[in-house]
Amino acid sequence: MRAIRCHRYGPPATLVVETLPDLVPGPGEVVIDVKAAGVNYPDVLVIENKYQFKPALPFTPGSEIAGIVRAIGEGVTRLQVGMPVAAFVRIGGFAEQVAAPVDACAPLPEDADLAVAAAFTLAYGTSHHALADRAALRPGETVLVLGAAGGVGLAAIEIAKALGAHVIAAASSDQKLAVCRAHGADATIQYDRENLRERIAALTDGRGPDVVYDPVGGAYAEPAFRSIAWRGRYLVVGFAAGDIPRLPLNLALLKGASLVGVFWGEFAQREPQRNHAAFETLMRWLREGKLRPHISARYTLDETPQALEAMASRRVTGKVIITP
Repeated sequence: MRAIRCHRYGPPATLVVETLPDLVPGPGEVVIDVKAAGVNYPDVLVIENKYQFKPALPFTPGSEIAGIVRAIGEGVTRLQVGMPVAAFVRIGGFAEQVAAPVDACAPLPEDADLAVAAAFTLAYGTSHHALADRAALRPGETVLVLGAAGGVGLAAIEIAKALGAHVIAAASSDQKLAVCRAHGADATIQYDRENLRERIAALTDGRGPDVVYDPVGGAYAEPAFRSIAWRGRYLVVGFAAGDIPRLPLNLALLKGASLVGVFWGEFAQREPQRNHAAFETLMRWLREGKLRPHISARYTLDETPQALEAMASRRVTGKVIITP
């Protein structure tokens, strides 16, 4: 099989394509023929050795895939050869084959669009865990989504709307905000040219958002937290801006607010049954048309460095996928 390999930490250009032996499943594992793999910002951080998960060199990056079960290991009964599945695998996804623990796999309908499935798992899993579980979002509440035009941002907009919330989307350009509105945002903020706090106050009658969904970090975190409503929940999802903000904790005291960590990958491993239940809800919403993953570009396996470079430079709207 062919796979993308990282032999030394560095930018996407340092990755190479290699031919490796076909995979054999271990006990409790399946081997999947990868038909599509989602590209996510943590993939960029992993190859640069800047992520909390640090695989040993050499390794194959890529964490989110969809494909067809090729072989099953000892003790696997829930899946069968030939079944379409989606899987979250931390590493190994940018390849023609991947080995995955059975608990990391979700069966898909026979007619499932595997490209959509590969663009679905991490973004929608993260955003559902954040909003439904960690924030306990209630109908009628207001959610501010930072970095709203990215994969997790658009997923957060759609999930918040499915949960009955009012959504304010913040992004860096009019083009990105148009995509946010197309996916359900009720109001928008172009934070490169508008004052974030003033615009939040205007859109919430001075009350502030009940929930802030932040996959970006950086300079906008503190003004967003200063704007949060009484008993608000600030969801720490990621740091795509590169800088980890240092928020004054007196703000949490003054607003009776909560800082809430969101680490979906760890949640999926530690609480697989709850994750599977959440995924069933997401699949139902997908069938009902409440969720519409936005795939903005597709790359071949050989073009994986270009896909990761587009992600690193924040040129991506929605999701991009690799098709081995």
